[in-house]
Amino acid sequence: MNTAEYERMYRLEDSYWWFVGRHRLIESLLTSHFGTSTASDRTLLDIGCGTGAMSSRLRRWGRVVSADFSPLALQFSRRRGLSALVTADAMRLPFASNSFDVLIAMDMLEHLPDDALALKEFYRVLKPGGIIIATVPAYPHLWSEHDVALMHFRRYVRSELRSRFSEAGFRLSKVSHTMTLLYPVVALQRRLNARRPQSETTTPQATMPIFPASINRALTSLMTMENAVSRRVNFPFGVTILCIATKP
Repeated sequence: MNTAEYERMYRLEDSYWWFVGRHRLIESLLTSHFGTSTASDRTLLDIGCGTGAMSSRLRRWGRVVSADFSPLALQFSRRRGLSALVTADAMRLPFASNSFDVLIAMDMLEHLPDDALALKEFYRVLKPGGIIIATVPAYPHLWSEHDVALMHFRRYVRSELRSRFSEAGFRLSKVSHTMTLLYPVVALQRRLNARRPQSETTTPQATMPIFPASINRALTSLMTMENAVSRRVNFPFGVTILCIATKP
């Protein structure tokens, strides 16, 4: 991502409904799997940690290593008080095999030219029985200026993501869409934006409209409610795809 997007992410990650909703989803899944108690011997890798908000939340479940390809991202993570920071290429991880109990990959596979190679690396560094929780943006037809600004290589369909994980050796336990309730709004917004004349001199920006605090709270509550349902059912459509898998 470009510098402006990192700065905006750092400023918004702890309060903006989109980020908060996704963080709460990961937290709820970890709570379902591990409970709320911290295990001193449990190791978690937050790969593509960005500006570190998710890593900060993960510390309640064990020792967290935060890794990102961007030194700028790690600078922002350091501002949050994170110390176990590693500059890392996800397609060639600088960690020993069988190192981590949990791997979190939130919206980062789409940033990689070779996602299949990265998944093989994720499989390698996870311990046997280790769990991976990953999210990716859904549907090529939603491709927009948002993806360009965030330097995405692709958006996914569910069958494609399932195949990628299976080919890497993972045992899948859940592949579901999320951000389902807001899919019609996002799809309409992306379609309208695609019709706008694009200036060659305008820098693409991620789509994160700022709402009044009351609306932001309402959207956060909506995402929290949807998260509770998504733990029990698989949604057939949505803006994001969630994958949970284990290393046998």
